[in-house]
Amino acid sequence: MVEADRMRVSVIGTGYLGATTAACLAELGFEVLGLDVDEAKIEMLRSGRVPFFEPGLAPLVASGLESGRLRFTTSFAEAAEFADLHLICVGTPQKDESGAADLSYVNSAVDRLAPHLTRPSVVVGRSTVPVGTAATLAARLAALAPAGAEAELGWSPEFLREGFGVEDTLRPNRIVLGTDSPRVEKAVRALWHRQVDEGIPFLVTDLQTAELVKVAANAFLATKISFINAMAEVSEVAGADVIQLAEALSFDDRIGGKFLGPGLGFGGGCLPKDIRAFMARADELGVEPALSFLREVDAINQRRRARTIDIARQLIGGGFAGSRVAVLGAAFKPNSDDIRDSPALDVAATIASLGAQVTVYDPAALERAREAHPELNYADSMRGAVADADVVLLLTEWAEFREADPEELGGLVARRRIVDGRNALDPTFWRASGWTYRALGRQ
Repeated sequence: MVEADRMRVSVIGTGYLGATTAACLAELGFEVLGLDVDEAKIEMLRSGRVPFFEPGLAPLVASGLESGRLRFTTSFAEAAEFADLHLICVGTPQKDESGAADLSYVNSAVDRLAPHLTRPSVVVGRSTVPVGTAATLAARLAALAPAGAEAELGWSPEFLREGFGVEDTLRPNRIVLGTDSPRVEKAVRALWHRQVDEGIPFLVTDLQTAELVKVAANAFLATKISFINAMAEVSEVAGADVIQLAEALSFDDRIGGKFLGPGLGFGGGCLPKDIRAFMARADELGVEPALSFLREVDAINQRRRARTIDIARQLIGGGFAGSRVAVLGAAFKPNSDDIRDSPALDVAATIASLGAQVTVYDPAALERAREAHPELNYADSMRGAVADADVVLLLTEWAEFREADPEELGGLVARRRIVDGRNALDPTFWRASGWTYRALGRQ
């Protein structure tokens, strides 16, 4: 393996994970070749345009292109010839109603790269996969590559948060690598040598443990979110305040305050599909009862959407037909344009199907939302969205919405009614401006 600063890297897949990984590695000084089968996406990246919203990423792509350290291609042969280390960063979406992960993109990446690996090579997966996948892919790689057993595979799961992808890549909280190969370990240590020198933990495990780390982490986070939302259900009936409850729990250092934000629940391209894939894999392994609790975690999360709709229906008198509803938020979380399994868009589309005229505004996700839900109306500003609304729903907690002036918006709406689906607003402040304020888990 070449010296760390001269190691060349290919990144297979240029979605949220791959494009961010490629640009950050170029920023760290590596020569990087990003690869994707989507020619349109590659052309965008070659021109310095990022096909999705991720804070801080576009400047890094531009810098990498200008320095020559970052290039993009659609050729697996070029990537094999160029790189010393290949990172697999393709998606593993939910396959069907079973919840199982679709591994076709991962399998295709190995199948198309392997025949071009004529010299000793290291391939490292970063995608989230069911436990047992890496061992199968390692055998597949060795069988298909001309280099044979000299083409080695390891697995190093990513822990990126959308909206913080650049920060999490450059300054991860831990690096996990599944391998029993000294050569694979040496390559990955070389990739992150600056981070390791700064004290970032570097954990080497077997392949199966590395695969489990990511899905176990997501399962735990999803459970914590659904736990506080279950407490919100209880609080509403019991007359308690879930925000005060969450604050009290947060002072217990065994629990902590992170991911104890009650509200509309989680969405996106990771948590929902990962916990479902985890359950599906447990069933295949014959240990389904061990993860049966995740079915209720998923169910609680889905009920939050229905409850938000119920609260809005109550506010406008029991039915949506003929009403005007403003929805603030389309992305599944702030600082992202990702609408995959977005609770906000799910609620908006459901209310529209019940007869309301729904107008949506989001600072970053409007284009994607229009493509996915053309039946909805869209506004180019928060003011435009709330104009003449009978009820306003805050469903993604962008700073623009959290900092909104209730007096200003009050002069635009038909009725001062708001459902705070993220518990992001100060109810006292909004009620003082004449708004009827409702939120999940609060009176």
